[in-house]
Amino acid sequence: MTPGPIDPHVLMRIRNLEFRARVVVEGFWSGIHRSPYHGFSVEFTEYRQYSPGDDPRYLDWRVFARSDRYYLKRFEDETNLRCHLIADQSRSMTFGSAGYSKAEYAATLAATFAYFLHLQGDAVGLLAFDEQVRAYLPARHRLAHLRRLILALEEPARGRGTDLVTPLLRVVEMVRRRGLILLISDFLAPLEQLERALLQLGACGHDVVLFHVLDPAELAFSFDEPAMFEDIESGRTLLVDPGAVRGEYTKRLEAHCATLREMCHRLGHDYLQLPTSQPIEFALFDFLHARDRPARRIRRSARL
Repeated sequence: MTPGPIDPHVLMRIRNLEFRARVVVEGFWSGIHRSPYHGFSVEFTEYRQYSPGDDPRYLDWRVFARSDRYYLKRFEDETNLRCHLIADQSRSMTFGSAGYSKAEYAATLAATFAYFLHLQGDAVGLLAFDEQVRAYLPARHRLAHLRRLILALEEPARGRGTDLVTPLLRVVEMVRRRGLILLISDFLAPLEQLERALLQLGACGHDVVLFHVLDPAELAFSFDEPAMFEDIESGRTLLVDPGAVRGEYTKRLEAHCATLREMCHRLGHDYLQLPTSQPIEFALFDFLHARDRPARRIRRSARL
């Protein structure tokens, strides 16, 4: 029997973050190799599919004989991806309605990607932020570095605000080689200046993915009784009747998410919304599926 995805409620009971990430990745690999999706993107470290304009001298004819498809051998400078995880550790991430917080879910997601990419032989770095940059680790591929990165992800969320722009501009300044940028946040902050920062990342040649982490209670506003609600970051309190404000709240949240999604689409970045009730394997699968889109290969070949 093929093991299914791990319920986040079960996963979060594992206290060690590195072990939690390892469980997710090993379960994911096991499921991929037993599924009809085997091979769609899990062997990207050795070959890539032929695109018009590629040099035919590097075609692997043995692979063609087995698969009837054209693949090119990939060289070391192509296969060694450099990825930076940009992790929101602001206080709004401490909210959670299911026994664990958005911060715990986001840290597990980031650690999972770090562990997965490390196994692929890729270099991974980290920039953690709230209203300021809290930690920075350059992209490297060493086991000791991976463990330092995971320790940094275990730092508690703090700060009294969220600045989405400064960490991205810091990446623009510090990361000179093109790579992959994974931005993980609840994005509960003004978006007016975010597009400029994302545009600059794209102009530097970085491939950008936004993971929008939200608690199910935030998405549905599933509160019943009037109560005092506190802004976790500012400390401001307000008496709210959920029944009276649910419609307007839902409308504004949907508009906020739509703005973010449309911004990413306009800039050519990927956007994935993740309720914290969703198994993290799904995020990993969606990420790899997005990397394998034909549109990406077309855009690459058009630049040759």
